[in-house]
Amino acid sequence: MDSIIDLATRAGMALKAKGLLLATAESCTGGGVAHAVTEIAGSSEWFDCGFVTYSNASKTRLLNIPAAVIAQYGAVSEEVAAAMAEGALANSSAHASVSTTGIAGPGGAVPGKPVGTVCFGWTCNGKTFTERLVFSGDRQAVREKTVIHSLQGLLRHLENA
Repeated sequence: MDSIIDLATRAGMALKAKGLLLATAESCTGGGVAHAVTEIAGSSEWFDCGFVTYSNASKTRLLNIPAAVIAQYGAVSEEVAAAMAEGALANSSAHASVSTTGIAGPGGAVPGKPVGTVCFGWTCNGKTFTERLVFSGDRQAVREKTVIHSLQGLLRHLENA
């Protein structure tokens, strides 16, 4: 399995090769994806900015997600993950984005969304992709798995772009 640093390095190389800038929009990871990519020397060449929008109000204020969308689908939903990824692009100079929103635990579960539920969004070349997964483990494990999957998804979407 690839380490977070290996994945971040590969993502950076792919972004740089395509001349793209990345933005992140994160909730449950608290900036973990942005932290991972900025661990890479030279990341200023391909990383624009990150939004940590932990509260619903910040998702609305910083990423322009309508409160009605959050109310209808819940903050942990593919719809909100897509809106977060698109909002990161709309509010930055980036060309590609990744978003995370989930329930890392130990509390926060709701019917149909157990602890470990994470929704992802990726926007690249004008297309947005989403995914919902349920990870096992404690809070730290869920957050780490989320960062890893975010970067794996980014690489996959960049390769297909």
